Amino acid sequence: MSEAALALSLFFHIGATVIWIGGILLVTFLVVPELNRVLEDQPALYQLLRRLRKRFTPLGNLALAVLIVTGVLQMSSDPNYEGLLSFSNRWSQALLVKHILLIIMAAAGLILQLTVAPALERTSLLLERGVGDASEWRRLRGRERRLTLLIAALAVLILAASAWLTAI
Repeated sequence: MSEAALALSLFFHIGATVIWIGGILLVTFLVVPELNRVLEDQPALYQLLRRLRKRFTPLGNLALAVLIVTGVLQMSSDPNYEGLLSFSNRWSQALLVKHILLIIMAAAGLILQLTVAPALERTSLLLERGVGDASEWRRLRGRERRLTLLIAALAVLILAASAWLTAI
């Protein structure tokens, strides 16, 4: 890969990292806790969290796709890369750890997007109309919170694995 192509790939990779991991950490540790504190169980909270989820999910998914594409390009051009399923050096072992963390994180994200978020969406809409079950909403929010905290922890570990890869 040429120097210009590598620089462009790194630019998009870092930008996608900021959007994906930065967004996850910002929403998880700043935005949602403050919304919960200020709005508690008011209908506005349900609507705001639902809208936040709808806005961030496509952006996060796009950032993840960019990370995968640029990551594969950078990996294949790295002099430490010895081929698919070859883990004979420390760099490829660190990359394997990073990929395992990424797969677990993506799986948790899929569970969140395909099961918890739609159920939370339905429950939120019903609550906004005054016919929903607040205890069901709290149960689903607890599940969403646990998955989100898992994703945030994995995001930090992925950043640590990236630093490890760079140091090797």
